[in-house]
Amino acid sequence: MAKIILSLAAGALLSGCAAITPLSSLLSTPGSGPPPLQVHDQTSVTLAEDNFMLVKTNVSARSRGFSLLGLITIVPPTLTKAMNGLYEQSDMRVGKPQTLAHLIIERANTYWILFGIPEVDVRADVVEFKPAAKPEPKSEPVTPAGDTVR
Repeated sequence: MAKIILSLAAGALLSGCAAITPLSSLLSTPGSGPPPLQVHDQTSVTLAEDNFMLVKTNVSARSRGFSLLGLITIVPPTLTKAMNGLYEQSDMRVGKPQTLAHLIIERANTYWILFGIPEVDVRADVVEFKPAAKPEPKSEPVTPAGDTVR
């Protein structure tokens, strides 16, 4: 009888029954859920030519959160807050040919005894593109009226 009860309890824990937390989720590490949504909208620009000027280097911003016991997230860090801070620090202006280069996004967690502090750090360089030099149009030689060029 004890074997039957023990096997039913083990089966319920391992099967993922909705009323009982599955054993696999109890053993998993914090934050090992599905990966966050990542959208990469990328424009490729060649920085190998002499068509840009470095405005600021190593501009950075951070978004911090708070989690209870390192498991229950109370305030999540967001990439949106970190990117807004990065744009504030970069002093980019509307209408200027400026962009962020070498963008780095780092996620980290600091765990203490009763709480954890998750962080999202972003860092980049600000570059400004120079206007492309336009070739000057060739002009016809100016001749006085009535004279002909031979």
